[in-house]
Amino acid sequence: MANKATGDNRTRSSISIFIVVGLCCFFYLLGAWQRSGFGKGDSIAIEITKSGADCAVLSNLNFETHHGSVVKTDDSTSKVKVYEPCHPKYTDYTPCQDQSHAMTFPRENMIYRERHCIPKKLHCLVPAPEGYVTPFPWPKSRDYVPYANAPYKSLTVEKAIQNWIQYEGNVFRFPGGGTQFPQGADKYIDQLASVIPIKNGTVRTALDTGCGVASLGAYLWSRNVIAMSFAPRDSHEAQVQFALERGVPAIIGVFGTIKLPYPSRAFDMAHCSRCLIPWGANGGMYMMEVDRVLRPGGYWVLSGPPINWRNNYKGWQRPKEELQEEQQKIEEIAKLLCWEKIKEIGEIAIWQKSINADSCRSRQDDSSASFCKPGDADDVWYKKMESCITPYPDVKNQDEVAGGQLKPFPQRLYAVPPRIASGSVPGVSMETYLKDNTEWKKHVNAYKKINRVLDTGRYRNIMDMNAGLGGFAAAIQSSKLWVLNVVPTIADKNTLGVIYERGLIGIYHDWCEAFSTYPRTYDLIHANGVFSLYKDKCDFEDILLEMDRILRPEGAVILRDEVDVLVKVKNIVSGMRWDTKMVDHEDGPLVPEKILIAVKQYWVVGGYNSTSSQ
Repeated sequence: MANKATGDNRTRSSISIFIVVGLCCFFYLLGAWQRSGFGKGDSIAIEITKSGADCAVLSNLNFETHHGSVVKTDDSTSKVKVYEPCHPKYTDYTPCQDQSHAMTFPRENMIYRERHCIPKKLHCLVPAPEGYVTPFPWPKSRDYVPYANAPYKSLTVEKAIQNWIQYEGNVFRFPGGGTQFPQGADKYIDQLASVIPIKNGTVRTALDTGCGVASLGAYLWSRNVIAMSFAPRDSHEAQVQFALERGVPAIIGVFGTIKLPYPSRAFDMAHCSRCLIPWGANGGMYMMEVDRVLRPGGYWVLSGPPINWRNNYKGWQRPKEELQEEQQKIEEIAKLLCWEKIKEIGEIAIWQKSINADSCRSRQDDSSASFCKPGDADDVWYKKMESCITPYPDVKNQDEVAGGQLKPFPQRLYAVPPRIASGSVPGVSMETYLKDNTEWKKHVNAYKKINRVLDTGRYRNIMDMNAGLGGFAAAIQSSKLWVLNVVPTIADKNTLGVIYERGLIGIYHDWCEAFSTYPRTYDLIHANGVFSLYKDKCDFEDILLEMDRILRPEGAVILRDEVDVLVKVKNIVSGMRWDTKMVDHEDGPLVPEKILIAVKQYWVVGGYNSTSSQ
């Protein structure tokens, strides 16, 4: 009997242990499920992840350029909507700066050169011109652009004596000259650097207004300064397109009646070299807009008319009285803004903005000084420019830099930005910022394993469509590339000011509209959560067709989003001549967030030639 009782006890003990172990396993799996967020789109996630081929390193997705090699496309297996090529006349189509549409708007204050998006959107693929090739790698691209990519010779005639651009065989050559620096941008920058602290990283971000072909930005790059250049789409055909083909950051833009799409206190330096902007007009409105985006202690450079008019009025073929009045107005507005003129060298004048309001109390007592309403400084999307002065942030003493002192670059890339340290961005703490940096380093490392040529110089012009705190751009930072950080106007948090405080550049934009650039101007587009953000705002199809317009042939796309969203996106791009693969999140297949990798096939006007790897 004792043996039987002992046996029963052992059986019961075994069962108890089995039950406890089972319960432990159950609750462990339940906890893992809860932590991963699995459940949202879980059935789709299972379907996506159960195929090992779709989630492995993408050995069969070709990221290399072929410079125009041709392979037949096989669409026989496609059962999705197929997007046809647009008419060849749309090769350089810019939907929000269309020339014929622009001419229907008033010319006063350059209104007709501002953004005016055509209501009816194209639902076709904008073709590359015949003979299009991948641009030269940087730094060769700074000096040479293939003629076939932007076949416009007008600037070679108009600006022949100013050393802007020359046509040589099948390429354009850019000698580095400009209207105000015919001897080259390097020597011009040397003049500026004799006054402005360009060499030590104090000046990192620059705004070049009326940039031409962006030679200033091209040569500032070697000084570790990144310039955000802009110019209108006007009679100087394709100047911004040339800039981007050279691998220099630029957008189509103009000083008109709408605020610039940048946050307050963004740039260390602003520059105008014979940019034809009437700085003294409209009550100084344009200088006041520069003041808004210029960081306290930043520099404004004006070269060309009317500076040093006494010695140049005959050469400029303008009445000296007119030039004298023009310069006097500029000087008066600069004084009102509390900018100190620190140097005049020939036709170059340099002003420095005060570091805070306390250092210029006399301005506040000036009856002609009108201040903008507090809190409006970063609310700029389609907002009218005003003749008012943007108030400085408060300081505790007259030696403190309003808005916070920035470290020199590259230290400022990972230093805590003053906007975050001061709690100016609701919901973003220092801990949040540091965690975000860690996450993006991990994400970018994963991207590099997927795309082995990511940081080799294959991609020069990169766009992040939903930049957040700039973590992606910081993690991928390299002298071989630059990232335009886009903060959507509908984003939960306005973080563009933080991005600039890191020494990066960016812009506000609404992805329900076309971007202010030419077709084929970006080598790689990164989109984190863009389609979830715009889920109920506008059609995915329109956003994807716009991405296709601005992406170069054989360019790459990295989309990070919820799996159910990416499945819809993948279905649309299957008809857009993109080769795609779905990849698991770095933390494993149970995470519902996935990565969709795509490569745009090579094809040009009149042909169905392609570099598809299918």
